[in-house]
Amino acid sequence: MKPESKFWNEIKAFNIKNKCKLSFTRIENLSSLGCPDLLIYNANHYFFTVELKVTKNDNTKIKFSPHQIAFHVKHPNASFILVKALSSGTIKLYEGKQIQELAACGLKLEPCAQGLDACCLKLVAYGDLSQID
Repeated sequence: MKPESKFWNEIKAFNIKNKCKLSFTRIENLSSLGCPDLLIYNANHYFFTVELKVTKNDNTKIKFSPHQIAFHVKHPNASFILVKALSSGTIKLYEGKQIQELAACGLKLEPCAQGLDACCLKLVAYGDLSQID
């Protein structure tokens, strides 16, 4: 099983175990290059996309295709990138609008959430107007 498939299974199991109130649809689409891996619907009645990425360690560059970068540049809102570093187990969430910085800086870039619990909370709260900074 590929690392991203294992990561997807980890996220799915976490969501079920912790009752995160996120409805996931895995997008397996070869005809639309760059389309993110997940379509998610949350309790605030918002849809958004999540691109899953796995790196070997915290210092490894994250590999994005030009199509993935173009997707997030075109759709900077309601899109996220969830990255797991295999060596440390670190999981970080980035907003889609950060993709060019993320491609350049890797996991050194400040995430909007870190750790699966915090990432889940961020996605569950997405669209909740009382959560706006």
